[in-house]
Amino acid sequence: MLYLLAEWLNFEGIFNLVRYQTFRAGATLMTALVIGLLIGPRFIDMLRVRQGKGQPIREDGPQTHLAKRGTPTMGGLMILISLALAVLIWMDLRNPFIWAVLAVTLGFGLIGFLDDYDKVSKASHKGVSGKVRLLMEFIVAGIASWIIVSQINTFLYVPFFNYLGFELGPFYYLFAAIVIVGAGNAVNLTDGLDGLATMPVIIAAGTFALIAYLVGRVDYSEYLGIPYVQGAGELAIFCAAIMGAGLAFLWFNAPPAAVFMGDTGSLALGGALGVIAVATQHEIVLAIVGGLFVFEALSVIIQVFWFKRTGRRVFRMAPIHHHFEQLGWSESKVVIRFWIVAIVLALMGLATLKLR
Repeated sequence: MLYLLAEWLNFEGIFNLVRYQTFRAGATLMTALVIGLLIGPRFIDMLRVRQGKGQPIREDGPQTHLAKRGTPTMGGLMILISLALAVLIWMDLRNPFIWAVLAVTLGFGLIGFLDDYDKVSKASHKGVSGKVRLLMEFIVAGIASWIIVSQINTFLYVPFFNYLGFELGPFYYLFAAIVIVGAGNAVNLTDGLDGLATMPVIIAAGTFALIAYLVGRVDYSEYLGIPYVQGAGELAIFCAAIMGAGLAFLWFNAPPAAVFMGDTGSLALGGALGVIAVATQHEIVLAIVGGLFVFEALSVIIQVFWFKRTGRRVFRMAPIHHHFEQLGWSESKVVIRFWIVAIVLALMGLATLKLR
């Protein structure tokens, strides 16, 4: 809204700053951060009163997690509120990419909310049927893919090579939807320890803020040999909103967590990263930057696949962060070491911009 106001005033005086995406990115981050910190305490109190026993804790999970009983969930609503308000204030709302990312972020957030609500109301960790949830996710992702593909080509670009891409044609719609849904569920599986998913999401968002800014500039994209996507620079501002909202939530989610983000937050944030990767045509780079999320998801797939066929487990417990807990690592050690892995993977993802 401020961008449209500044444009109406012809960007005169102090409103000229709004013209620059870098300024609006910083302002968006701070706006989301402040909003999140302000609404956090009362929001958590409200969740605690309404939920009573809080998020159900799995009896077959790590026994140390039983001490977390009573901690409220659906904290992802805090993230969505602060993120959405910051975006509406600072972004150019005429940009179609914004509505694609918002559709997935809020749509996946709603799906996650329904899942969390079902778990809390029934005092069960099962939630909404997996098939029903996936169907809803693919519908939302399909709509976002249709919006995005109307603005870009249907090439899948390979990092490390200048403009090397494969034309997927109509199959790109399905591919884009799979990337979005996969990213959402990968982050969802990672969200099992206090602060474990939040910081890697912030790191990935910061990485893609830079990628989106570069992809949206003709000069930088040509110099780096990466695809130019007109209007993609605005997504850097959305990434900044994710970072600000995520930092505010981490303030309350730091061990011992006062609130869990639940599927409401993890699905929404993962889906948002997936959409941004598709819009900037850096889907493969997302697999590198978000390698921690990929590894978490693969650990579950491998565990289920192997157990169904042999009756034995590959990991002591899946997702993989629980495996390390079973090996004797403390929760804080697992979280901090996984954060370090996320930083290294983000640097590797950024390196692909120049190694072409």
